[in-house]
Amino acid sequence: MIEAPIEQHLVKRVKETGGEVRKVIWPGRRGAPDRLVGWPEAGSGQRQLKAAHALVELKRPKKGAEAHQAREHARLRAIGFRVAVLSTIEAVDAFVEEMAR
Repeated sequence: MIEAPIEQHLVKRVKETGGEVRKVIWPGRRGAPDRLVGWPEAGSGQRQLKAAHALVELKRPKKGAEAHQAREHARLRAIGFRVAVLSTIEAVDAFVEEMAR
């Protein structure tokens, strides 16, 4: 399986939960995540939830981030970005459920 079905599932699930997905191109930054996902603020009063955003790297099943990608992800996490590496439909579903709450 290639990563295209996983990407399509991510886009579908994020949109179903009120979010948006953008393809990101990072000139000069080899190994950076290829998707930006986000959901708007939700709720009201004391249940007000902050907007949720993350950078996502999509991989083929059973394939994790390559070394240069892991280094770039670590740099981004160190400055406060949430970075997810997703390689299965189940991982996409779990990620969306967590982020869209």
